[in-house]
Amino acid sequence: MTKSEFRSVCSKRLKSASPATKTMRDARVRRTLDRVLSELAPRSVLAYWPMEFEADIRKTVAAARRRGKVYLPFMDGVSFKMVPLRLPLERKAFGIYEPRDSYRKTDLIDVAIVPAIGVDASLGRIGFGKGMYDRFFPTLKARPFTIFIQSCECLTNRFLCDDYDVRSDLLITPRGAYSMRKTHVERTTRRRRHCRRQRCSRLFNFEKDFRRPF
Repeated sequence: MTKSEFRSVCSKRLKSASPATKTMRDARVRRTLDRVLSELAPRSVLAYWPMEFEADIRKTVAAARRRGKVYLPFMDGVSFKMVPLRLPLERKAFGIYEPRDSYRKTDLIDVAIVPAIGVDASLGRIGFGKGMYDRFFPTLKARPFTIFIQSCECLTNRFLCDDYDVRSDLLITPRGAYSMRKTHVERTTRRRRHCRRQRCSRLFNFEKDFRRPF
């Protein structure tokens, strides 16, 4: 199976998912995402404004905005830049909602929340094939903790992504959370401190094995 073929399979699965269960699926995704952000306590977050078939995380985004800075993608040629979340949003190309443009350049964030159609065995992202996130991430000053979000779980145990494709630290689906760093979690003691990423790793005692066939 090629990346293009897997993208097609995941896109059909996503768009054919039952609308009756979407509210429940989105609520499960938000609960997990809320736990992650509470543990990470980021000061700046890149989020997304959901399209109809993507996981609706707007409540989580609103809560994150009260605690720190939240940015949304603003399409800029073949890539995009980050602009602060300001309402009202305007509907642009591909049905994507964007805030007004901002001339203040931002290239450093703590957490990136990214929608994904499919995810391969390396936690590589398979999107719509436009390559916007792949072009955007190399422009950042430092790599943020990256979270992929799926409204309808679509995974493969095959390695399909290219070297330039964005990879995540954590995948959140309605069924739970997946991480490739499960075996690197350190045990804690009351006398020892850990960085935010270590604390986040310890949080996921419900992590699932990612070696499942598609």
